Amino acid sequence: MRKLNPIMKRGLKAVEDGGLVKILQSEIRHEISHPRFQGAETGSLGDFKLEWDSPESQDVVLRREFDSGEEVVVSALLKPEPIIIEDDDDLVFPREALAKVCIKKPALSSILHFGCRVYETGSGCSHFDVERACFTRSLVSAPSSTYRDNFLRPVDFKLCYELRRYLISKGISEDLTNFLLCHLNKKEQDQYVNWLCKLESTMSHSPSPKP
Repeated sequence: MRKLNPIMKRGLKAVEDGGLVKILQSEIRHEISHPRFQGAETGSLGDFKLEWDSPESQDVVLRREFDSGEEVVVSALLKPEPIIIEDDDDLVFPREALAKVCIKKPALSSILHFGCRVYETGSGCSHFDVERACFTRSLVSAPSSTYRDNFLRPVDFKLCYELRRYLISKGISEDLTNFLLCHLNKKEQDQYVNWLCKLESTMSHSPSPKP
């Protein structure tokens, strides 16, 4: 059996001495006593309902139904890369969100699908950009040649602007984007604390490693 390298030995020594458990306990106390997003602008759902929000998942799903039978579904999760914040920025949330907005008309089998980026603009405000849009076709819809798979080009700023106005008319307001940013960032923070607690519990009840 190979000899343990010095880093592994120090890691095992820390576990044996309870040092790692103490570090985890300290981190948990810090996270709980210093809530990162306390006082942040929470926004509101408006006419949307929260349809999916599992504590174990990274995403949320919102739904709105109009009297006409039209449906709007929003699914969102945080971008994996944190925002690089300059010293003079006053941003609260470390991550932006990616949102998919699907709109289903009652008389059509196809679904309008928009890919959006949601981000904070400072002072409790947020904004979203439409980065792509396409039709999602069902098996009973028109032939594939009827629609283009992606009818929005990133360089078409006027089209992006008009599509954004269209989504705002469907309820994708600043209140809703504020809600998504705040809720998703808080959700990630809660999951981080829960992970720390589970790891601390596992380490506390683990048998000491043999020399």
